[in-house]
Amino acid sequence: MERRIGTISRGLRGPIIKEGDDLTKIVVDTLLECVDKGDFEIGQKDVLAVTESILARAQSNYATTDQLAEDVRAKLGGETVGVVFPILSRNRFAICLRGIAKGAKKVVVMLSYPSDEVGNHILDLDLLDEKGVNPYTDLLTQAEFENLFGKSKHTFTDIDYVNYYKELIEEEGAEAEIIFSNNPRKIVDYTDKVICADIHTRTRTKRLIKEAGGKVVIGMDELLNAPVNGSGYNPEYGILGSNKATENTIKLFPVNAQEFVEGVQAEIKKRTGKVVEVMVYGDGAFKDPVGKIWELADPVVSPGFTSGLVGQPNELKLKYLADNDFAELRGDELKAAIETAIKEKDANLVGQMATEGTTPRRLTDLLGSLCDLTSGSGDKGTPFIYIQGYFDNYTD
Repeated sequence: MERRIGTISRGLRGPIIKEGDDLTKIVVDTLLECVDKGDFEIGQKDVLAVTESILARAQSNYATTDQLAEDVRAKLGGETVGVVFPILSRNRFAICLRGIAKGAKKVVVMLSYPSDEVGNHILDLDLLDEKGVNPYTDLLTQAEFENLFGKSKHTFTDIDYVNYYKELIEEEGAEAEIIFSNNPRKIVDYTDKVICADIHTRTRTKRLIKEAGGKVVIGMDELLNAPVNGSGYNPEYGILGSNKATENTIKLFPVNAQEFVEGVQAEIKKRTGKVVEVMVYGDGAFKDPVGKIWELADPVVSPGFTSGLVGQPNELKLKYLADNDFAELRGDELKAAIETAIKEKDANLVGQMATEGTTPRRLTDLLGSLCDLTSGSGDKGTPFIYIQGYFDNYTD
């Protein structure tokens, strides 16, 4: 019988994960319970994904803001610290800023405008045109910014992040100054001790600030990249990818994700004889058309994945074949011609017109985005995602 269903993405409900839990056992038990109850069968090239948040929780990968503050003082001297290009987020960055403020006497925050790195806007582009402000050249103080544009309000949350960050710094006993610029070199006019808080552009930002005279210039990947008084840590990403756990606790990005996914894959094979691809996923990489938020606040979509998920899709565009190569065909003849084209396609289709309109992205980025949308970020209770049929094509 011809199969009528293509890709299926399922959220698997698991228990609430706590520190110290055996997550490998929990993940595999949850999957096999679904199989035993007849929810589905394990197929060929299925994908099991686990959200990074519960892996970090099971690993007890936490740090306090006091531990972060101690690292900030040790690495930047405890006086005036510049924080360049942070994203606007209560969950993602505010808790880190609290720790930074505890470790300094003054914090100068340089915000990019009209939006942060991941698309959170603090003002509308049309206002820049109306006021004659050039965001590529003009540096604004907070007073100048608010005189021109008024108080900033986030599109979805209605939070005034400018004053929220200022007040948060002051709550921790440090002096706060907010400036607006897209030129990171300008921070050296305020301090030569700088934390580059951007995520995906941090390497370039560090270079520019050092070239402009920055004496100590580090990224968030260089804070808590080793334990501080028994804290959690991440040797590769530091506090990048972290989340707020409590008012004074940071949950860091997980460590040893590769070891974890390979362990889960091995356990499934041991108990079923079948090979399932496994990955850890965080934020997806997609853009909201209304709020313009890009979403990807993690340093990578997937910090760990098994070898079968390496690479990019190698697909033909069916509508291209139907409208061009086989424009004169209909019905069964068209179906047969397309199936033949798929079966005989080259192993590497890069650059061929028949791929025009397909998505040349890494498989883990595509799958991670699918997982993030499936699990959501609220109360669905499905931290494990099981995907079937993703690697199938029209001939299967």
